[in-house]
Order: sequence, then C-alpha cells, then structure tokens
Amino acid sequence: MIPVPSIEFHPDDRYFAFLRTVSTPECGQGRLAGIPVAVKDNISTAGIETTCASRILAGYIPPYDATVVEHLRREGAAIVGKTNMDEFGMGTTTENSAFGPTKNPADTSRVPGGSSGGSAAAIAGGLVPMALGTDTGGSIRCPAAFCGIVGLKPTYGRVSRYGLIAYANSLEQIGPMAGNVTDVNRLMEVIAGYDSRDSTSLNQAYLHTPDPEIRGVKIGVPEEFFGEGVDPRVASVVWDAISMLERKGAEIVTCRMPSMAYALAAYYVTCTCEASSNLARFDGVRYGDPADTRKTWHESFQERRREGFGEEVRRRIMLGTFALSSGYYGKYYAKAQAARHHVRADFARLFRDVDVLAGPTMPTVAFRFGEKSDPLSMYLSDILTVPANLAGVPAISVPCGKVGNLPVGLQITGRWREDERVVDVAYAYEQGRSA
Repeated sequence: MIPVPSIEFHPDDRYFAFLRTVSTPECGQGRLAGIPVAVKDNISTAGIETTCASRILAGYIPPYDATVVEHLRREGAAIVGKTNMDEFGMGTTTENSAFGPTKNPADTSRVPGGSSGGSAAAIAGGLVPMALGTDTGGSIRCPAAFCGIVGLKPTYGRVSRYGLIAYANSLEQIGPMAGNVTDVNRLMEVIAGYDSRDSTSLNQAYLHTPDPEIRGVKIGVPEEFFGEGVDPRVASVVWDAISMLERKGAEIVTCRMPSMAYALAAYYVTCTCEASSNLARFDGVRYGDPADTRKTWHESFQERRREGFGEEVRRRIMLGTFALSSGYYGKYYAKAQAARHHVRADFARLFRDVDVLAGPTMPTVAFRFGEKSDPLSMYLSDILTVPANLAGVPAISVPCGKVGNLPVGLQITGRWREDERVVDVAYAYEQGRSA
C-alpha cells in the first residue's frame, strides 16, 4: 500500500465542501496511486453513506461501487470523502443541499455553483487535486467556472453511469474536475470506457495526451452565446480569451445558433419529467425512514416525501408530473423533445464548418447567497450550459480570467465523441495564458 498524502481538513470545514470524509482511505498501485480524489455524493460508494444531499436518503449505504469508483480504486486513488451538492443534483448553487450550502473559496459570501459545488470547492480550496462531479445541465461546468477550476462534461456515454443515482437519465453524465487541464485529462483516462452494465455506454476508450498546437483549428462563436443576460464584463474577459486562441493560430468564425431560444425550456421540461419518474422510488418503503404503515398508502407516501425532499426537488417533481399527465404530455413533453431535436440539428450544422464552439460558461460571475431566490431567475443561469446536455456533446470549462476577484470560465464545446479535441483547445488556452 502507498501511504495517503497528508490532507488538511479545516476543523469547521470552512467551505463545507465535504458531507463526509473517509479517515483511512485505502490506495495502491496505479495511474492515480496515492492521489486524493473526492466523489460527489450521488455516486455510489460501497460502505460509505451516499445521500444525494437529501434527508430522504440519510443513512443509505450502498452495497456496491459505481463503475467510476471501481476504476478509481483499481488505479490506486485515495477516495477521501463525499462532496456536498444540490439535492439530487437539482440546482445551480449548492444552496439546495439538505445539510447546508457550500461556500465559494474565491469569496465565501458567494455560491460555488452547482450542483457539483462541493467537488469544485474542495479543489479550489486546496483540499484535493481532483474530484468527480456529475453534469445534467451544467453541474460540472457551472461550479468549475464560479470557483476557477477545470471541469469536463464528457460525451454522453463515454463514462459509465452505472452506480449514479439517477436524476435525468438522458441528460446526466459523470465527469472529471481538477485544478488544471492535465489533471482533468488524467482522471478522464481512468474513468472513461465501455461498461456492459450501462446500456448507454459507448465502446470508446479515452487515452490521450493534450496537444497545445491548435493552428488551423476552426472555432465557432455563436452570437447567442453573448446575448441577453450575459454580463458585459464576463463577455469582455471571454472575448479576450478567444482572441488569444486566435493569436495561437486558430481561426475564429462567428455564427448563429437559433435553437438557443428553445434550449432552456426544452431542458427544464425534459429533466423535470425524468425526475418525476426516477424519484418515484423514494417512498419510505425501499429507502429512507420507514413510512407510517398505520396510515393509508397515499397518506404515508405523501408524508414521507414531503418530509424527506427539499423544496426545489418537490417543485421539479410536481412540474414533471404535470407535464407527463393525461392531456398535457403532447403539449409539453413531446414539444420539448422536438425542440431538443432542433438543438442537436443546430450543433450538427455548425460542426460541419467548425471544429469547436467557444463562449462563456456562465452568463455572470458567482452571485451572493440568496441573491437569486426566484426559481425562474435561477433557471436562466443555465442558458449557456444546457444545450450540450440536450445534444449529448462534450463541453469543458477552463478559467480564463476574473471580474474583480471572481473567476470567469471559457466554455469549449465539441463534436459528439470528440472529447479529445475539446481538451486540446482548453489545454492550448491554458498553456498560452500561463506562458
């Protein structure tokens, strides 16, 4: 066994990045031998409590490891803890955790982004060099941008979802987060690959050395990525980053992506419908505290879910249930899938002429706790990240500067299965910026 490097955890967990830590993690030989890695709390870990930051799963200890956790253990990583998150991945701030919000190490009065906010804060705060997150509509890229780290949402299917507690199956993807592109690439090499236990898994390994040479690469910049709601200061920082890529030899092509007008609505109808179906299993019978069997099934079911789920989770379940109900399925869900098709078609059209797309990861920098209490204003924060999930294409966020002392993320989106190209462009920018 290789000893685990000493890690300092603040006595009061200054950022509340971890929901729970593992005091004596085992590690061995391999590509990640002895390296501390944190795991988001919706990824199953055998023998370690996994709650999705929800009271309804308090005390649940999985009897098996998720495939990605098996890969980490096989390569010698030291899994040091489970990170905080928005409950069941539903949020953009990590304020929706049943156990309290995570703070942004860049400014502890501000949110770290979500839903993988604990993983991002653990890296940005120097607690771990790498972590796993999940991304349903930007949940890796948003906290990466807000906390000033690197986060990759892989192509849908390149990383197994076996052992991930489902929120929205057709959208979500496990992905790597780290302080730099090299470490993200290193972690991606370990967790990616085919898994027969995941019916959506792609038979495509990931073995790649990042290449900073981007001469001749065509980078599309859709006008809609800098549209209404994008802070002009964020836009300016991102344009500076794009200009630097141009100086390194990339060709910048301005373009249009009209389907952006429908992407956010299509995403929220789709994800709430899938959440309504997936979370029906949490009924006080199979998971969580037992329901009161003296009451009727409907009474005990409602009571257990009302007590176990937070406000945002209940809101999304109800929205999804309504959209799937008789008389409304065609009006909402079917139309959302049609809009999703337009988003995919737009990406396919654009990628006939360009290699990647570039723009801001988030329309603003990290905001203060409680600043966006209205659900609609919170949902609008996801406008730039959800298209990649609807289309299943890879996207990465890499730090590209600051507004004041707050980080800004540059998002690079690529063709389906071309995660390596996305990593290369991010690496080229990172190397150029540090030169």
